[in-house]
Amino acid sequence: MHLFCVWMLMATVQVGALGEEAERSLSSKQGSLPCTRGFTQEEYIIEMDQELAKGQAVFNVSFMDCRAGKVWFKVGDSSDFSVTEEGGVYALRRLSLVGKEKAVVVVYAHDLQSKQVWKARVHLHVRPSSSSTGPEQVKPSDATLTQQVPEILFPWRSVVVRGDGTLRRVKRDWVIPPINVPENSRGQFPEDLVRIRSDRDKNRMLRYSVTGPGADQPPTGIFIINPISGQLSVTKPLDREHISNFHLRAHAVDLNGNQVENPIDIVINVIDQNDNRPEFTHTIFNGSVPEGSKPGSFVMTVTAVDKDDPKTANGMLRYKILSQNPQSPSSNMFTINNKTGDIITVAAGLDREKVTQYTLIIQATDMEGNPTYGLSNTATTVIRITDVNDNPPEFTTDTFFGEVHENRVNVIVANLTVTDKDQPHTSAWSAVYRIIAGDPTGRFSIPTDPTTNEGLLTVVKPVDFELTRSFMLTVEAENEVPLARGIHPPRQSTATVSVRILDINESPEFSPNPKSIKLEEGLPAGSLLTTFTAQDPDRYMRQTIRYSKMYDPANWLEIDPVNGRISTIAILDRESPYIKNNLYNVTFMASDTGIPPASGTGTLQMYLLDINDNAPHVFPPEVEMCERPDPNAINITASDPDLTPNAGPFAFELANRPLDVRRNWTLNRINGEYAQLRLRIGSLASGIYEVPIMITDSGNLPMSNTSYLRVKVCQCDHHGDCVDMERIIAAGLGTGAIIAILICIIILLVLVLLFVMWMKRRDKERQAKQLLIDPEDDVRDNILKYDEEGGGEEDQDYDLSQLQQPDALEPECVKVGIRRLDERPLHHDHQYPLRSAAPHPGDIGDFIHEGLKAADNDPTAPPYDSLLVFDYEGSGSTAGSLSSLHSSSSCGDQDYDYLGDWGPRFRKLADLYGGEDD
Repeated sequence: MHLFCVWMLMATVQVGALGEEAERSLSSKQGSLPCTRGFTQEEYIIEMDQELAKGQAVFNVSFMDCRAGKVWFKVGDSSDFSVTEEGGVYALRRLSLVGKEKAVVVVYAHDLQSKQVWKARVHLHVRPSSSSTGPEQVKPSDATLTQQVPEILFPWRSVVVRGDGTLRRVKRDWVIPPINVPENSRGQFPEDLVRIRSDRDKNRMLRYSVTGPGADQPPTGIFIINPISGQLSVTKPLDREHISNFHLRAHAVDLNGNQVENPIDIVINVIDQNDNRPEFTHTIFNGSVPEGSKPGSFVMTVTAVDKDDPKTANGMLRYKILSQNPQSPSSNMFTINNKTGDIITVAAGLDREKVTQYTLIIQATDMEGNPTYGLSNTATTVIRITDVNDNPPEFTTDTFFGEVHENRVNVIVANLTVTDKDQPHTSAWSAVYRIIAGDPTGRFSIPTDPTTNEGLLTVVKPVDFELTRSFMLTVEAENEVPLARGIHPPRQSTATVSVRILDINESPEFSPNPKSIKLEEGLPAGSLLTTFTAQDPDRYMRQTIRYSKMYDPANWLEIDPVNGRISTIAILDRESPYIKNNLYNVTFMASDTGIPPASGTGTLQMYLLDINDNAPHVFPPEVEMCERPDPNAINITASDPDLTPNAGPFAFELANRPLDVRRNWTLNRINGEYAQLRLRIGSLASGIYEVPIMITDSGNLPMSNTSYLRVKVCQCDHHGDCVDMERIIAAGLGTGAIIAILICIIILLVLVLLFVMWMKRRDKERQAKQLLIDPEDDVRDNILKYDEEGGGEEDQDYDLSQLQQPDALEPECVKVGIRRLDERPLHHDHQYPLRSAAPHPGDIGDFIHEGLKAADNDPTAPPYDSLLVFDYEGSGSTAGSLSSLHSSSSCGDQDYDYLGDWGPRFRKLADLYGGEDD
């Protein structure tokens, strides 16, 4: 396998190898393989220029490892250099070794699994005119004279056991260390990075190429390679914040395109430069802290981000507070953790009532806060001081005064005002009022007005002036939440309220109310029942009480207006409809003589005891029975409004008169409540029978009464029910009523018929009615028709010769009938009379009358009954002007005097056309 190596422009790769002795010391199949781990040398001497640019690669450490364990590199206590994961050491900032002979850099290697640590010391000497001597000196090759940067590489070798147990060394491809390229480079482009070369180019021509993102894949064209020399270059400045590294593959082929080496991977790391300022996540940060917080209380956290590499100083931020406003009570009320951005309090004295909020200007600087090299940015932080209940409510005065009329409730007596310095409309500001003395019966309460925070002293129970004329209340005010620890309520949180009670004219009060009495019904008018009086609560007013009756539905009682004695004015009847459950209520009113007068009401409840004052009656009063009853018995009972023992049991008996009662009926007692009425004979004729029955109750003084049982005897069907007609008769609807109903129905039908006939006659009269017009105004036989606008003269066929005098007409002027072509009948033409050519003037009149008669009978004639239709529509008409009828015909002149012989209707026409021209 041939060598495919990469010549670094900034370093020379050195690789260690396992010696032959180490291979010979390997045992056979059961033997173990020796493993050497560590730096190839413990000390190195590196010659370098006097100036190092920021991000410039210095050297690569070389570590020999026979295992696949992960080794982590770290530079010792030095803020000038750093090392990548691949072992590339570069300068963190611009360095100058002018005036210095040497510098020492310690590189550590840590095995993350075994925790083993190796150390190598590198001596950096300023390059003199001649090479220095030492334990080992790394010299640059001739190919890197322009930028001579030594390079230390890791050797990679492995030992493979054959199938027969023998050992064989296998040379692996070169492991190319990452190439570090600073971002934002201002050098000349393209800038050379590395040269790729194969050891097979000695005996053949090779072509080199690179592939991957940045070369032939987007973003393309960043890296190019000389296909002959293998020189890899970058074409433009790189931006680490856009792409932090590139992974390319280098290829070597012959002129025929055949691969001569396995592709090798090239990693190009973009070295970060401090080209981005820190950016706060918010322009303004808002936080809060309770007032009175102790020093060290957490307030809030501000955060800034830097697009630069956070693993380098370029992206390591530090925070600090630039200013505080207001600077009260101290200019340093807060501090900030320079790494985390946490803001905490450092001084006591936060008081919302004095300072409601603080404004801090926070600065974030990268390069770990280095003010010289770091970039900075600022943000504003607003810290609001939240309220705690550190101010108790205080009354504005020690004593409040109020007054209220007696017997009033839900009335505000006084407004209690307090002041509280805490934030309004919060639980630390809202006051709660309590009465701690002076109101043992709970007649007052103090709700809080949520808007003004005032206490509204309110009467919740009636207060009697005659019992208490004033109250002295002790009131305490506190907040909805307890006071902060260490705060005690002052004396101003307690006040006194003096309440004066005002006297009013109170209504007289009946006692007891209602008043109940028991008495027997039937008391006569004028009987004294009781005395019902009222008392005036106003003991300090000399007033007179008068009584009157307000409600007495049966009008049984009266009251004396002076002394309140109640007596009857009618007989009390327990069976009255106004009695409910033996109780009768009467309402009376008592009025005093105060100004204004007051009145009160009282109710008298009378419980009436029953006496035997009502005789029993038969029940039901009416029954039905068939003409031939089967069975022929009817059960009856008695109805008595009185109560037991003044009601049943009852005694039933048929009356002695009339005589046929006992002959037709029998009455048997079933028990004390019921009796049975039976028919002695087999049948009765249909009709209504009244049977007198005498009933006696069981009162102390029994009462008897003869009442009539109305028995309706009717014809029955097979079910024993009366038929309908018999029911109508039995219900009292006689033959006369039925006849009257039928007569009413007949009269109603006759009226309807007459109305229909009258409507039909009126319609016929409307259809047969003719228009009656004065003969002088009748224009149906006129020759002219006006308001006719036809299609014009050019599309009409007129025979104008008919207007001329008959005796002057020539034969060719005679026409039979006159009709417009646009009024051609829908049916057959009507036969109009033929005019005679005789010169007698009377022919015209006869002809017109005959034509009028024919037109009246012509169904196709127009509705205006005209014989002729004349139209004139301006000049150019074939008819000419109507002022000269002669102009309408080629016939000779006419004499119009004969028109006067036709009658008065044509005399005016003769005057118009027969006179001389004036």
